[in-house]
Amino acid sequence: MIRAIVAVDKKWGIGKKNDLLFNLPLDMKFFRGKTLGFTVCMGYNTLLSFPNAKPLPKRKNIVLCPEGIERDDAVMVHSLEDMLAKIKAEEDVFIIGGAMFYKTMLCYCDEVLVTKVDADGGAEVFYENLDEHPDFDCVYESETFETNGYNIKFTTYKNQNVKRI
Repeated sequence: MIRAIVAVDKKWGIGKKNDLLFNLPLDMKFFRGKTLGFTVCMGYNTLLSFPNAKPLPKRKNIVLCPEGIERDDAVMVHSLEDMLAKIKAEEDVFIIGGAMFYKTMLCYCDEVLVTKVDADGGAEVFYENLDEHPDFDCVYESETFETNGYNIKFTTYKNQNVKRI
């Protein structure tokens, strides 16, 4: 199964200056709990945004890097076709960013796990508004939780028209 996992503000904003919009400990715990032990796929700038530009521990990290950069600490692929071939061989995959990678991979996602933050983060980059997307239905919405001064909800969207690899 291919899932995307993302935190969005009220306007479906996801980032600013190659960083997250908010510090949300409860969302980070949720992200860790969902992705630990699985494969995470991302664009190269997302990898660079991690502490010390190191891959996420205890996960297989597959990174799309069209520039041809090689690293020993992650599986580097250099085209979308190579990425799709690697993903096809995996059982559970999480798409974790950035914006262009999310957009490219959305049609392949069976589900999208969206943490909705009830605030405007002043985003520069945005996720597609799944509430307005004809292929996606919200199938789960949690109660509201407070974390670091923000109200958040965990939601799950199912893709009714998944493009199979």
